Amino acid sequence: MDKDKIDKKDHILDVAERIFSDLGFDGASTRMISGEAGVNMAMLNYYFGSKEGLFLAVFERKISSFQTLLQNIGNDESMSSWDKLEKCIDNYVDRMIVNNCFQKLINREMSMGKRWDLTDKITEILMINVMELKKIFEEGIKNGSFGKGIDPELMIATIFGTKNYIINAPHIASLMLGHDIRDEEFLEEKFKPRFKTYMKQLLKSYLMNDNDYTK
Repeated sequence: MDKDKIDKKDHILDVAERIFSDLGFDGASTRMISGEAGVNMAMLNYYFGSKEGLFLAVFERKISSFQTLLQNIGNDESMSSWDKLEKCIDNYVDRMIVNNCFQKLINREMSMGKRWDLTDKITEILMINVMELKKIFEEGIKNGSFGKGIDPELMIATIFGTKNYIINAPHIASLMLGHDIRDEEFLEEKFKPRFKTYMKQLLKSYLMNDNDYTK
């Protein structure tokens, strides 16, 4: 695919991501997205086939690059298990702040409890990242870097859950933090380093000690 086509496709995906985030899958339409993107319906259908195909493409584009990053970190034998986890947190928080529109889209659709083919496909995509992170926890347990009996699944839920609360409850989070979390400058300069530091301190205190959680 030549550069012009790639740029056009990315532009459509950018517009679709914003509209799906604002209106949800059911509230958005391909006609609305094509109009906002300045392309005709034939082009949109050529690239994505349907609204479902477009919605899935939005997820695949955002998630696939992070999948590759996590896999590269996990396979780097020169890094300790803790160094891998730190690097994952740094990259995850960076992406979370830049892509908070996408984060809201994930939460909106995955929290609705609908069971349909598209939901299953999205879940499958997201679970690849969950499993890559779980591998790092399990590696640290196996090689003795992390304490015995730690709970990798709840650790992963803690990382993702903290993000979900901040991004998806902006009014409460803003009052709690004393600043509007929709302020991009605040997110980048103040909240991002604070979140990274907190999450690393929290995980380190739990993971890297002599406690035996199996008792």
